[in-house]
Amino acid sequence: MTRVASGHNRNPIHSPGRLDRFYDDRHTQRGAYVEDSFDGRRVLVVSTNYAPEHTGIGPYSTQVAEHLAASGADTHVLAGLPHYPSWRVAEGYRGRWRMREHRGGVTVHRRRHTVPARQTAARRALFEASILAHSVLAPPPVRPDVVLTQMPTLAGGVLGGRLARRAGVPHVVVVQDLMGAAAEQSGIQGGGRAAALAGAVEARVLRGAAVVGVVHESFVARVTAMGVPRERIHVVPNWTHVTGPRGDRERTRARLGWAADETVLLHAGNMGLKQGLEVLVEAARLADREAAPVRIVLMGDGNQRAALQRLGAGSRALCFLPPADAEEFPEVLAAADVLAVTQKASVLDMSLPSKLTSYFMAGRPVIASVAAEGGTAQEVLRSGAGTVIAPEDPKALLAEIRALAEDPVRAAGLGARGPRYAEERLSSRAGLARITALLRLAMDGRAGGR
Repeated sequence: MTRVASGHNRNPIHSPGRLDRFYDDRHTQRGAYVEDSFDGRRVLVVSTNYAPEHTGIGPYSTQVAEHLAASGADTHVLAGLPHYPSWRVAEGYRGRWRMREHRGGVTVHRRRHTVPARQTAARRALFEASILAHSVLAPPPVRPDVVLTQMPTLAGGVLGGRLARRAGVPHVVVVQDLMGAAAEQSGIQGGGRAAALAGAVEARVLRGAAVVGVVHESFVARVTAMGVPRERIHVVPNWTHVTGPRGDRERTRARLGWAADETVLLHAGNMGLKQGLEVLVEAARLADREAAPVRIVLMGDGNQRAALQRLGAGSRALCFLPPADAEEFPEVLAAADVLAVTQKASVLDMSLPSKLTSYFMAGRPVIASVAAEGGTAQEVLRSGAGTVIAPEDPKALLAEIRALAEDPVRAAGLGARGPRYAEERLSSRAGLARITALLRLAMDGRAGGR
């Protein structure tokens, strides 16, 4: 038996009726116990993103599947080919059509799909269609007791629902991104036309699910508006999947070429459209003109990286780093002075950056250049580990970097709150317990009166 970790469910940032439902369920309240054994059960996880991808959704899908396997379940995953965040198929997987591999006690069934190097609505639609078509033609040869879908892709949601219906078993969906809202808010070329169609498909998938998990309470109103009964919706926050830093911070800075007397702001993760990373490039150009001792670093990959490099060409204050490996990643985060999360002003309730959980563990203050009414701003403010400024405002961003540099006591106080918040609310033990609780609700037929 496993004691379920508890979080803070009485925070003023929550509005009435939108508390984390994990703490409301009678069998997962504070002090309750959840039986983790899944002996004799077969679980199918549908997630386009999976290991060896080490950023974004992949690590969460992987940890869930491996946790279920360790709990006794015969666990299978229907996944795509590793391609994120570079949007290039990883070495060792190129040219493969179908694969079955075993990782961490899990059987992974991979199906080939298109991987668009540049994001437009049409290319995204082809990506989704190729995932759906190949997996419909060659589904994994297993009959599960429950299907769990991680839904950053519409195709995954449709596939999960189809496979669950075919087996006559419950379908559980965890919504990491709201794809209809993403098409509407992210600024992707042709996204306005795609938003209505994506939203309609998404709503149909979610209405057909026995249980719907969402990673932040800011998603609840939109999912409810799709026609999903409120009692079927449960908030299941993502957890921290990286460890805290262990190395010598000054040695890491020296290795990276960061001077002791410069303030380093780091953005780590995917370089896509919705991040609106142009604000960092523009802030770097402002720092150049003002001769400010500021270095702005973009670490990672994504379909906008090349465009950002062209935009920032010649800037003294701007530099790019390749993605760090899993061991080095927390050390690089901790070596920075400030960590940045940015989003376009139009991004409100379509996603919550997975990088935040890693940022909190690093013990560095966070600047969130995001819409104040969105879920990302709420999470940063709730953590107490950072500040929120207006999105797409390079002057405000540079001013906040300077303010933190000039007040090291305030910066240290913000940074120290991150690991505490992660330990209290974002532990992997608590996060995985939430997911297994959703599966048990569905299998026991107690989800939303079913």
